[in-house]
Amino acid sequence: MAKTNFERLQVYRLAERLADDIWAIVVKWNIFAQDTVGKQLVKAADSIGANIAEGTGRGTFVDNRRFARIARGPLNETQHWLRRAYKRQLLSSKEVSNLKPVVDELAPKLNAYLKSIGNAPVGR
Repeated sequence: MAKTNFERLQVYRLAERLADDIWAIVVKWNIFAQDTVGKQLVKAADSIGANIAEGTGRGTFVDNRRFARIARGPLNETQHWLRRAYKRQLLSSKEVSNLKPVVDELAPKLNAYLKSIGNAPVGR
């Protein structure tokens, strides 16, 4: 299967890595934890990359920027659920130390991606 445009984006690949790492952790939790914090955390993490992908697929500059901005919301939500999971002892210190660098890199990369899109060309 050939790579699509969004799959070539470093910010997308980082979002995908974060979502996959979170999934690998959450599937090991008990049913109650999965059904409460886990589902919210996985959905939020998956939504970051999904919004990046959707924006690139819309085909317009305005939509791409809009969805890149929207992706920042699920990133913040992911950070919230990671904090809750750690506070509730669902995440170990080691898991946090593995996830933190990815989260810390993703936020500025997402902002840089948004900036790289630039302003809409005149006449659009």
